[in-house]
Amino acid sequence: MDKLDLIPEVLDEEPISVLKVKFQGRLLKPGDVLRPKTVKLVPELEWLNDETALYTVCMIDPDAPSRNDHRFREFLHWLVINAPINRVKGGTTVAGYIGAGPPKGTGLHRYVILVFKQREKIKVEEAKISRYSAFGRARFSNKAFARKYNLGQAVAGNIFLSEWDDYVPKLYRRLEFCPNH
Repeated sequence: MDKLDLIPEVLDEEPISVLKVKFQGRLLKPGDVLRPKTVKLVPELEWLNDETALYTVCMIDPDAPSRNDHRFREFLHWLVINAPINRVKGGTTVAGYIGAGPPKGTGLHRYVILVFKQREKIKVEEAKISRYSAFGRARFSNKAFARKYNLGQAVAGNIFLSEWDDYVPKLYRRLEFCPNH
């Protein structure tokens, strides 16, 4: 993951292991380039760690609105807390999943999916964000969130790259979002 310049801008250190991620049955290899229409549905995740612990899952785009102009870094695409191992659906969704949606002409964006082991069950102060809303997602900081809730180093992580395709305008309409405003 470090080859994609995530440390120290997004992470303090590499995740301990590679997160197994499947989008529509396709296994993600770190650094794969995937089209937004391929990642529009919630992925399946699998990680190895403590089966008695709870986990936080986070997906961010550090390149919003582009890799050269990242004034909205990090754009939050998904946040789930208190998830049992390998069962994200068993956790509490703080920010509903939205797939990749890079603006047209901004090139490849990095999408980072991280899993953090929690020391205890957590209750977040942040407002919940619907999967139909873009509001409250810009300028999220995974490092600040991890510090605030004492999450420590990510136990697993993976990354894919994506750029605009014809699915993105459909995503923006669903989110009532215009990237130029």
